[in-house]
Amino acid sequence: MAHQAEAARRQGKESTVTVLHTDAGVFGRSHELSARRHEQVVFCEDDRTGLKAIIAIHSTALGPALGGTRFYPYADESAALQDVLRLSWGMTYKAAAAGVDLGGGKAVIIGDPAIDKSEALLAAYARFVETLGGRYITAGDVGTNTDDLDVIGRHTRHVTGRSAAAGGSGDSARLTALGVFHSMRAGAESVWGAPTLANRTVGVEGVGKVGRELIALLLADGAEVCVADVNDAAMQRVAQEHPSVRLLSAVATAPVDVYAPCALGATLTADSAEAIEAKLVCGAANNQLAEPSVEQTLNDRGITWVPDFVANAGGLIQVAGELRAAAPAEIEFEVADIFDRCRDIIAAARAEGIGTGAAANRFAERRLDAIPRSL
Repeated sequence: MAHQAEAARRQGKESTVTVLHTDAGVFGRSHELSARRHEQVVFCEDDRTGLKAIIAIHSTALGPALGGTRFYPYADESAALQDVLRLSWGMTYKAAAAGVDLGGGKAVIIGDPAIDKSEALLAAYARFVETLGGRYITAGDVGTNTDDLDVIGRHTRHVTGRSAAAGGSGDSARLTALGVFHSMRAGAESVWGAPTLANRTVGVEGVGKVGRELIALLLADGAEVCVADVNDAAMQRVAQEHPSVRLLSAVATAPVDVYAPCALGATLTADSAEAIEAKLVCGAANNQLAEPSVEQTLNDRGITWVPDFVANAGGLIQVAGELRAAAPAEIEFEVADIFDRCRDIIAAARAEGIGTGAAANRFAERRLDAIPRSL
């Protein structure tokens, strides 16, 4: 990392780039998450702007590590580190399962985007991304949007998901939702025999950008939709856009056919898995299982879970297409392929008597194992 710190100094930054070197920190947690350890974890701090960020590169086996930048008011730095390690690991498997030639990475900026975000802070963050020389390519995530990516793109080449005006493919929410919708169709086919949500009740948890796009797709397919969100203003916006949607205080344990977690992760806990009434769980949230054993609980109760890193790959496919300048129609066609991928994973899980998560992991690992490890 010395050459990266020197590169930062040459660019006139007062900040430093360091890597944590303690078994109790990065190395120990990395090993707990995956047999494949993280290649690199970078801590970025800029006194002038108040930036505190962590960039985690899990794998570059298939290509440069791509993953969004999450801007979030974590309770402490330990929580931020745990989140970025989990998310970057998930991106490796998401990219491998999606068939794109990219590795897995993620970044988090610690702070409240409504208060702490500024162009200067984003510029400082972008310069850290640039020092990594293309090993990590950033994109949008919770707390960041295309406007932010446009700012970042003025200070680093290694960014995707910018606005069309800035030469990018725009916000990835629509195609992320489209991928979830196709995944849900595949799940519905496995549970009820037809690839449609018509006349099914779907509970959408989280009505941010992706959740709202998903609601529109579900209603167009003939589904009945109910929603829940901690943000009352977001709920009221959905009610105005779609008067038929029911607003609930919670949907995870509501009497619905499909539970669609589309907010933050870890909503599938030991307790909620026992209380869920839905027969199908499929949503856009990352890291939906609070712990791996939850999947077995879902299996034992006859609930089909579509693994999140497969279902929510539409946004990744979009930004991967942007990197190679693919036509929008081509990218949308590739997102639609998620339906077949989910169908195959669900079928493999049933044939092998394993969970869909394990089946999806094997699907991804076949690609990863075919690449000789250089680290």
